[in-house]
Amino acid sequence: MDDLIDLMIDNESPSDISDRVKELLYAKSAEKVEAQRPNVSAGLFGEEEPEIETETEVTDTPSEEEE
Repeated sequence: MDDLIDLMIDNESPSDISDRVKELLYAKSAEKVEAQRPNVSAGLFGEEEPEIETETEVTDTPSEEEE
């Protein structure tokens, strides 16, 4: 990021600055893609993480109609 600021301070060409911004954005997005890759592949190939099942409590209290 500092080199981007240096490019602006040194009056480099706008195309050089634009190229550097694109490189930084590409690197940042590549990190996010790599972080999500295991989740996506697990979903596609059926290696899903086990889901936590929630149990609901059932109370057996007789209603007034049954009495």
